[in-house]
Amino acid sequence: MLQEVWLERASHTGYIGNLYKGVVSRVLPGLQAAFIDIGLDRTAFLHARDMVRHDPVTTGEDAPPEPSISDLLRPGDQIDVQVIKDPLGSKGARLTTNISIPSRFLVLLPDSEVVGISTRIEDEAERARLKELVHTLRDDSQRQGYIVRTNAEGVNDFALSADMVYLSKVWQAISERAATAEPHSCIFEDLSLSTRALRDLMHEDVERLRIDSPAVLHDAREFARRFLPDWLERIEEYSGDRPIFDLFGVEDEIENALRKSVPLKSGGYLVFDQTEAMTTIDVNTGGYVGHRTLEETIYKTNLEAAQSIARQLRLRNLGGIIIIDFIDMTDAEHRRQVLQSFQRALERDHVKSTVSEISSLGLVEMTRKRTTESLERRLCVPCPLCEGRGAIKSTETVCLEIFREIMRSSRQFDASKLMVLAPSQVVERILDEQSGTVAELEELIGKTISFQREDQYSPEQYDVVLL
Repeated sequence: MLQEVWLERASHTGYIGNLYKGVVSRVLPGLQAAFIDIGLDRTAFLHARDMVRHDPVTTGEDAPPEPSISDLLRPGDQIDVQVIKDPLGSKGARLTTNISIPSRFLVLLPDSEVVGISTRIEDEAERARLKELVHTLRDDSQRQGYIVRTNAEGVNDFALSADMVYLSKVWQAISERAATAEPHSCIFEDLSLSTRALRDLMHEDVERLRIDSPAVLHDAREFARRFLPDWLERIEEYSGDRPIFDLFGVEDEIENALRKSVPLKSGGYLVFDQTEAMTTIDVNTGGYVGHRTLEETIYKTNLEAAQSIARQLRLRNLGGIIIIDFIDMTDAEHRRQVLQSFQRALERDHVKSTVSEISSLGLVEMTRKRTTESLERRLCVPCPLCEGRGAIKSTETVCLEIFREIMRSSRQFDASKLMVLAPSQVVERILDEQSGTVAELEELIGKTISFQREDQYSPEQYDVVLL
């Protein structure tokens, strides 16, 4: 079953992880931020807090005070920055000066000496082993820090050492490029989407990786040969006649993920509404009547919905503020179990999320980190008929608008006759149900009104022409 969709167009790749030689265009002391020109269509956004490395040992009350952005930057300053969030809607990219370079098992922190361990590595003995390995292997003269990624759990010193050598070479190349780079230019570009997926997602539970593109297959095998030799044999070419997305039902899953309603196996369903401010998810029992009591029916529907919602959040790549309207449950234990089930399902999600308790109204408020556009925003454009509203004006509403426009035009301009151009369904309604109104209007304005069908017009479109 499809769990996530990572999408990258050949005509527009993502910017996350890329390093740029930026130029400060504006400093906003009131927002503690600055706009940085990095050569993209829109200036990027840099907050003062993203210019200070918050190490694990200096968080909370011990963290240093946030510096004033005016003390850090001036308009025209050149600054090396890294993109941490792609442009979203009308907003520019989000930047940081805390550079980090990821590899298979480690993340290099060039301007820090801290060694951190992924929180998803829960075994304390393993955390201690990895931390000791990194301290032993790193070159203290370089004064560089590392974060040990989840993928590093159980790996030996050779693998970590190889990653350190790779990251050291990458950072040396970046430093040399930054010294001579022109303003607004890209200093470092992250790996392609397919290679990043191979780097971050390959693990012991992956049986095989099938690729239907010869070029991508070649790059994947070269990357695996260098960094993942043990998994090289699992990378297979798919050369079947049937498209690979059809073979595994990916197209159908994506199509379903773009729909507003998601059915549940029990007969209930979910309704997703994505807006600029937040995403709301409504849980409904639908035709599910499988239990003897209403409370049990609601409880089972909410349990199933919790699992489905967690999957849909990943599949649709929904982020920001999310409000889930579970069906009201009177039993406190049922509410606790539904929330616990939902939180467990979210543990499989690699994107950070924060979930609140179920409110008295049965609502769960949560946030999910958003770094790229949702699946819907990447694959779809606003409807040209409703302009993204999700609804269009009724035929009756358009008819009344036409009558008001006739009144305005007849008073503003001198003409003996008016012609209305409108869609067929609008003209038919006017000539049928509104014929009496037309006669009264002609008598009132003292002008003849004629109507012409224009089938190429949208349902809301019309013109009043003076003859």
